[in-house]
Amino acid sequence: MRDTATFDLSRSLLAWYDRHARDLPWRVSPADRAAGVQPDPYRVWLSEVMLQQTTVAAVRDYFQRFTARWPDVRALAAAPDDQVMAEWAGLGYYARARNLLKCARAVVDQHDGRFPDSHDALLKLPGIGPYTAAAIAAIAFDRPETVLDGNVERVMARLHDIHDPLPKSKPLLKAKAAALTPDERPGDYAQAVMDLGATICTPKSPACGICPLRDPCQARAAGTQTDLPRKTPKAPKPTRLGHVYIAQRADGAILLERRPEMGLLGGMLGFPGSEWAEDAAEAPPFPADWTLLPAEVRHTFTHFHLILRVWTAAVPADVDPLGLVVMPKHAFRPGDLPTVMRKAHDLWRGSSASGKMDRAGLS
Repeated sequence: MRDTATFDLSRSLLAWYDRHARDLPWRVSPADRAAGVQPDPYRVWLSEVMLQQTTVAAVRDYFQRFTARWPDVRALAAAPDDQVMAEWAGLGYYARARNLLKCARAVVDQHDGRFPDSHDALLKLPGIGPYTAAAIAAIAFDRPETVLDGNVERVMARLHDIHDPLPKSKPLLKAKAAALTPDERPGDYAQAVMDLGATICTPKSPACGICPLRDPCQARAAGTQTDLPRKTPKAPKPTRLGHVYIAQRADGAILLERRPEMGLLGGMLGFPGSEWAEDAAEAPPFPADWTLLPAEVRHTFTHFHLILRVWTAAVPADVDPLGLVVMPKHAFRPGDLPTVMRKAHDLWRGSSASGKMDRAGLS
């Protein structure tokens, strides 16, 4: 049983949430929740998958487009892979999109289109790990599960003035978070503590003066709140090089390749290119009069920085190399490309526009 002080702390946070909850397209407000409106597990699940390694600001528009196009899990499960991957383009971490489809189809095939309501059953679905299972169980089904994301880790580290660095301190932070998770309104509580970290107990310049937990916060009392949570220094990211080849046919079609299912940008359409390595060799996909653009694409992935050299060629309308996808001009949408490929496209188009102005004497 939780002690009175812990109960009061959780109750204070819920009272703050009732007044200050963020208005999010996937969320049932505390007022609606009190009136009996139940969260849609599909929308909770979709938002949690999208929010992994991504911000609310970046996810909001994607979520609204996804749910307008595929309003429930059955609709998403029936969607063609290409359409879902294209709609996901720009969100990054593309394995999430592949697992999204696998999970939707598992829910339909194995659970008759209904998400299971327990942490353990949710963990058995593709792409759902411990955090996501806890978040869905708590928010969608009001299970008293402990939700521990970066925001909650920061709140717990400061509330208890924990100086052990992450990730070593994660078990202790989870234990502290579990002690505060109430049996009543656990779904609202999970969202409350995440909102607190996102809006008040922020990484830099936390607004301690208006925090509902300011009095019991040990880090505030010690003056260490801006130092927490501590993190073990990460090793410097290596830099890899690569070459990418953009070919446009005389009829306007663009030549693309589909990347292997496994690995970075798995299953996505993009421009053909070389391996990404410390010293990548040129690897034109077919013979052509390739021109190297003077500028380079720079992009950062989770584990490395990438410098991408962009080659371009104009080719005849009958060029159709084996293994490449001929994308007609009217069907090609740069927004469907993953971010790094879109950067290459934008560099190419910018270079083309500049060249046209040069030839016209306008620059």
